[in-house]
Formats: sequence, C-alpha cells, structure tokens
Amino acid sequence: MDAPASPRRAVATLLRSRAGRAAVGIVLVLAAVAAVRAARGTAAPGYAVERRPLVQRVVASGRVMAPARIQVGAVATGKVAAVRVDEGDAVRAGDLLVRLDDAEARAALSQARAQVLQAAARLEQSRGPAARGATEALRQAELRVELAERARERARSLADAGSASVAQLDDAEQALALARSARESALAQAAAAAGAGPDQRLAEAALAAARGAEEVARARLEDRQLRAPAAATVILREVEPGDTVTAGARLLVLARAGETRLSVEPDEKNLALLRVGQPARAVADAFPDAPFEATVSFLAPSVDPARGTVEVRLAVPAPPPFLRPDMTVSVNVEVGRKADALVVPADAVRDAGGSPWVLAVRGGRAERRAVRLGLRGDGLVEIAGGLAAGDEVLAPSAAVVEGGRVRVRRLPGPELGRAL
Repeated sequence: MDAPASPRRAVATLLRSRAGRAAVGIVLVLAAVAAVRAARGTAAPGYAVERRPLVQRVVASGRVMAPARIQVGAVATGKVAAVRVDEGDAVRAGDLLVRLDDAEARAALSQARAQVLQAAARLEQSRGPAARGATEALRQAELRVELAERARERARSLADAGSASVAQLDDAEQALALARSARESALAQAAAAAGAGPDQRLAEAALAAARGAEEVARARLEDRQLRAPAAATVILREVEPGDTVTAGARLLVLARAGETRLSVEPDEKNLALLRVGQPARAVADAFPDAPFEATVSFLAPSVDPARGTVEVRLAVPAPPPFLRPDMTVSVNVEVGRKADALVVPADAVRDAGGSPWVLAVRGGRAERRAVRLGLRGDGLVEIAGGLAAGDEVLAPSAAVVEGGRVRVRRLPGPELGRAL
C-alpha cells in the first residue's frame, strides 16, 4: 500500500495544473483583501467635522394678542332700544354703541330744567334792578364754566384714547381755570350788589339745588347711551334690540386699536437664551405661506409652575392685514448665529444634555472624546472644544466599541434648516 502524499507534494501537484494555479491565486487574493480589511478596521457610518453657518432658534406656538380688551356693560337696568354696531365693526372714541330706552330719563331731564328756570325766576324776583345785572353776569359766568368743564372732559377722553395731544388737554385745563376764576369774580359782584337778604339766600339755595338735580338727570340720561371709550374693533356682541339688561351685564367686548403683539410660551429651559430685542419670524396657522417679522419685546418675570413655561411677548412692526385677535401663530425666535461654526450632526453627540462626548476616529481606532457644545441648530450642533475641522466621528448606528479598529463610511450631514 502506498504511503499518503504529503501536503507539500499535493500542493505541488495542484500547481502543475492550470485550474489549480487559478484556484490558488483566488485564495491568495481573498486572503490579501481580508488582511487589508483587518488592518483598516470595520467600515462604520460617520461624519466629518466641518465648518458651516449655524443659526440657533427657539420655536414656540401662541396667539395674537389684542392691545387691550374692553368689556362694555350696562350702567343702568332697562330695555335695549338700539344696537348700532356688529362684530368686526371698527369704532372711534365716543361712538354710540348701544342705546337703552330713555323716554323716562329724557322726561326727568326736562322736568329738572324747568325747575331750574323756576328757581332762577324766583331769585330774580328777590333782587333789585341793580342786582339783576350782576346776576345775569353770574349766570353767564356759570354757563362758561359748564362749557369749559365739558370741553376739558372731552379733551381728557381723547387724550386717553390717543386722539388728542397733551398740549390740547393743558389748554382745556387752563380755559376751565380761567372760567372758574371769572365765576368767582361775578359771584362776589353779585353778592355785593344784592345785599343778600334772607329771601334772596333761600332763592339762591333753591336754584343751586335745582341745578344739581338737573345734572343728576343729565347723567342718568347719558347712562342710557353706551359709547366707545376708545378706538377699537368689536369682537363680541351679546345684546340685541328688545333685550332687557341689568346694571353690570356685559353687552359688548372691544379690542382696543393699537400695536399688534404675539404671546408664546416656550419651555423654561430656553429662558437663558432669550433676550428682549431678538428678531423672530412668525406664521399664522391659517396662512402658512405668509410669514412676517416680529421682535421679542417682553419676558415674563415668573415661570408657570404647572406647565414649566415662560410667557414671551413679541411686537409686530408691520402686521399683515389678515391677523386677528386670538389667531394661532408659530414663532421662530433667533437666539444665536455664527457664519463659520465648527459643527457635527446632532445625533453624533452622546449625552448632549449632561457630559457630551463623541466616538472619534484616531489612528484607525474608535476613541471616546469629551466635547464642549455651543450653538444648537436644525440637526447640527456647534463643537466649541474637543474636535477640529476634518476630524471624523461615528454615527450612533455604528456597531463599534471604544478602541476597536474602524474606518469611516461618511454619511451626508443634514441640510441647513430653513426658517419659517
């Protein structure tokens, strides 16, 4: 029996054939490729550290605020005679909104005026001819005071509504002061000319009481007419002609005209990033293709303990015409920007909220490296320390342990985020 062929003799026999030589060549190539791959390490997904523009934003939703809400209520109980406005109407300061039935109030005012005339006549009868001239001068002086008081009140209402200047209000105050001074002078002259006997003093007291009653009757009549306290838009109407209303009942709600503002409530963790004056871009949910500019104008001094949010108000310098009170909006506040930031995709950073680190590739091996973070943009994060441009880091999906041999299969980074 022949002895078994040695391995060396078998290889030699194999190499003498053409097929054998080809098979051996393939084996050697595969072995070489495996050796190269082993030397280079496992291919794993990762990113290159690069410089790119980066913008950090705080995004929150909220609503359009009316400058002020004015609730118009009935001052007196009565039946509604007319409603002059509807929801959506714009009104000016002093415009009549609702009128209650005022027949009784008008009759009371007419009666009070008649009593004033009677009291004035009795006072005239109690005076001599010399005193009548002084009395007439006093009456005219009192009339001028009354007109000046009304002019002052109108100027004050217009100034409060922003429709009159402070100078106009000062002029009205000065005119009232001069009218009162003239009345005091006329009163002194009338007293000196009249001799002020008992009958005259009684007549003067009766006239003063009648005039007071007239003012009360006039005020009650005015209470039946509800007027706009300022320029505004009617946003809610809760009354119809024929309704019987009670004193204090809400009839209308007005949105005062003025600066348009937005109110949003981002999470309190963003409070350190927010500042008054920061630019923002907003979009109404009902008009997603019509963004508009805004500016942070107010940060609430406290945090909502139930929701962990902070109120942020924004001014809208050029509000679009479609904005309405209470409309839902999304706001994108720019809190940081760099034109040349060193960035990596955000998912490459591990434990970003605590002690951030990445798996960097150095010398063909995975290495845990602590990093310091800066701005955080849309899918990107700034590396403020720990890495340099051109370094490579592994994606979280890479099945590589620290210290393992690895070669990076670069993934495309996220596109720059688009503002609203």
